[in-house]
Amino acid sequence: MGEMQKKDADTNGEVIHEKLDYEPTGWLEVTLYKVGNSTEEFLKKNSSAMKTISIFVLNGLIFGFFFGCLYYWLNYSDKPLELCHGFGSLIAFLSIIYFFIIYFLVVKRYFGGWFERTVWRRVENLCLYLWKFGWFRWCFSLAVLAAIAVFLYFDTRDAPERLISLLGLIVLLFLGFAFSASPGRVKWRTVSMGLLIQFIFGLVFIRWESGRLALQCFSDKVATFLSYGVEGAAFVFGDFLVKTEGVFAFSTLPVIFFFSMLVEVLFFWGALQWFCLKLGDLLRVITSTTVCESVIAVANVFLGQSESVLIIKPYLSVLTPSELHVVMASGFATVSGTILAAYIAFGAEPAHLVTASVMSAPAAICYGKLMLPESRRSRTAVDNLQPVHIEDQSALSAATRGATNGIALIMNIIANLVAFVAVISFLNGVLGYCGGLLGNPDINLEWIFGKIFIPLCWLMGVPWDECEHVGTLVGLKTVVNEFVAYQRMGEMKKAGLLSSRGELIATYALCGFTNPSSAGIMMGVISAMAPNQRETLSSIVVRAFFTGCGICFMTACIAGLLMPEGSFG
Repeated sequence: MGEMQKKDADTNGEVIHEKLDYEPTGWLEVTLYKVGNSTEEFLKKNSSAMKTISIFVLNGLIFGFFFGCLYYWLNYSDKPLELCHGFGSLIAFLSIIYFFIIYFLVVKRYFGGWFERTVWRRVENLCLYLWKFGWFRWCFSLAVLAAIAVFLYFDTRDAPERLISLLGLIVLLFLGFAFSASPGRVKWRTVSMGLLIQFIFGLVFIRWESGRLALQCFSDKVATFLSYGVEGAAFVFGDFLVKTEGVFAFSTLPVIFFFSMLVEVLFFWGALQWFCLKLGDLLRVITSTTVCESVIAVANVFLGQSESVLIIKPYLSVLTPSELHVVMASGFATVSGTILAAYIAFGAEPAHLVTASVMSAPAAICYGKLMLPESRRSRTAVDNLQPVHIEDQSALSAATRGATNGIALIMNIIANLVAFVAVISFLNGVLGYCGGLLGNPDINLEWIFGKIFIPLCWLMGVPWDECEHVGTLVGLKTVVNEFVAYQRMGEMKKAGLLSSRGELIATYALCGFTNPSSAGIMMGVISAMAPNQRETLSSIVVRAFFTGCGICFMTACIAGLLMPEGSFG
């Protein structure tokens, strides 16, 4: 018996099952066996031809469906062509898909190397060469500042109160420089280019009507996509809890399972890593940062602070303190796509949540490098970022693991909400008791936060009579978490305590993971992946936390500066 067990196990301890010899009997069984074997061999020998045929068939079905929809729209539909709805959305979707197909199969395959050698590298080298000259830097900087000043003059002359947000942005940058760890080492190209990109994103997605409508369309599709997770929740928990009563724990949080599964599948296919790496490389060239810093800034737009770190996991152990600071600050300043549904359920506008995360990516580079400039030589070069090791063997395995991973995230959210709301109620009770002894029983945390953050809210551009309300939200978000803050904002919105401008600035200011529990999560995740960085993380976590807060407030200032009156929502 022992010898048999020894034969059935390999060196890794895995059981190897002996294959059984099987000979079919009977005419029908023999025929089916031969046909099956010959079919399998035929498919293996002609796999490339079968792949080509499948592609042609698939494209034929797609084009057939497209022209069928076109015929129906031309002859029977009375709806106008809109790129965000109906037949127009099909045109936009297929255009994007086939653009990437043509790019990868034709343009990149046959012209990619030539373009990179003769155009891209030469332009990059030319820019680096010109930037070495002081006169060029001064001329470029003055030209950009003059263009921005002229734009703001004509754009805000009918609403000069919007310039208060510009004052807030200047104050935040001054505070970042004043509290910088090494003010003399600040790389102003990185800071200025990061701020410029953030401003350009604001122009495109906030001020420019077409860009705002495009982002609104995209965010609506995201919200619609996330709403499909409600069907799965209703199947498990029932329509009464999910659809009729709309209980938060049963109607909103289960959507995280759905989105987490999608993220893992995209990660398995490599689509998410490729997208983040390409955008990160572009951001690196513009801002002159390291590849890890740029990639993590882009990844945090789409992933949570824990998931995005996986993309640069092999390099965490060799990152400098400044690079780690950008990694942490970027995670604090953005929110995960997996929990957008929760914020939307509280009443936050989807378009502005997406815009806030997008604008925070370059702002993380800007403010992170201002607060903790680089003082060591980076050990992560541009071309040595290796692909992330993927444990799953199939897309179905990745989907299953992604859905399972949502359990920890949801339980973490529930635990934090229950605990922190209870703590707030307890502290409010203590403060009310103490205040009652002094003749002011209505004193609570919201009242205290509202008073403390009034100057900050005014500098961000909030109307003076709403500064106390928005200050309450900022305090709750910073001390507790953004869930409680967005939930409270929804209550204020229903009660009519916030104007459109106050709601706009509050939405941007709250859009980040800057709270004590997130700091603990970030410390734990990076320490587990790079134990040698534990002491470095402990020394920079507080600075990274306040940097994340500053990034969110910078984004809110730019939103308040650029958003025209009456355009919110």
